[in-house]
Amino acid sequence: MKWSEIRIHTTHEAIEPISNILHEIGAGGVVIQDPMDLIKEFDSKYGEIFELDPNDYPEEGVYVVAYLPVNSFLGETVEEIKQAINGLIAYDIDIGKNNITISEVNEEEWATAWKKYYKPVKVSEKITIIPTWEEYEPVESDEVIIELDPGMAFGTGTHPTTVLSLQALEQYIEQNDRIIDVGTGSGVLSIAAALLGAKEVQAFDLDELAVKISKINAKLNKVDNRITSKQNDLLKGVRDQVDLIVSNILAEIIVQFTNEAFDNLKDGGIFITSGIILGKKDEVKTNLIEAGFEILETNQMEDWISFVAKKPSPRS
Repeated sequence: MKWSEIRIHTTHEAIEPISNILHEIGAGGVVIQDPMDLIKEFDSKYGEIFELDPNDYPEEGVYVVAYLPVNSFLGETVEEIKQAINGLIAYDIDIGKNNITISEVNEEEWATAWKKYYKPVKVSEKITIIPTWEEYEPVESDEVIIELDPGMAFGTGTHPTTVLSLQALEQYIEQNDRIIDVGTGSGVLSIAAALLGAKEVQAFDLDELAVKISKINAKLNKVDNRITSKQNDLLKGVRDQVDLIVSNILAEIIVQFTNEAFDNLKDGGIFITSGIILGKKDEVKTNLIEAGFEILETNQMEDWISFVAKKPSPRS
């Protein structure tokens, strides 16, 4: 089978929305080629994470690379992708150069390409993410292992926004907590929550394919009995009182449901938000405070921000 590689030269800010566009259009996986990865230092005891060729990377910005099957609809699909990316400008998202190139690869090359990018990586004190094809022995007795297939997942858990979310989850989750994951994607945050001790996780995503994939990944990690994945538009129609809400999603989307997040948390409940580009930090922070939240932590990794906010308990 022939595959077409579509390569989009864009900005860090646009990675998440463009990746989502590509997945929704039916891309067979997405790879992010960020030149910052060439100079990162990783703890060698977890093995090599990347085997990278500098020639594959832009001097500035990033490449978002996806694979589409070559068929009679390919031209229309590419035009649809271009229009959707240009539409991000309306949301004040910087799409950068937005140069798009197309090339053809065969299925064997496509399959091999995935495996050179992903190796086991420890993303927090306890959590290690491994691709399904890798053998891995835990280093610590309390290590939490999450298995993902990057060829089908919406993200592999190693993007800074996901790492920030996982680190906050590890710190704030308590045994038997009830959790809501808004915009679950691959389900990695829901899986982490369950493995860290949550007794019940509701995972919501507007994309039906994301819901399907999150269910597959939950089953792969043997936590599907504690995770319920559903198609839903953010928190619309949700009436609950949970201990913690986590959302790794665009800043522009976060500000649309902070009031609903506040209402769906118990007093003293925690709201973890990530996916926030540095330039949108103040906008999201102000929005959280106006909704009634108290900011407990502001964390940064590269150009990305996450907040840990708390719904105050009423004064006695």
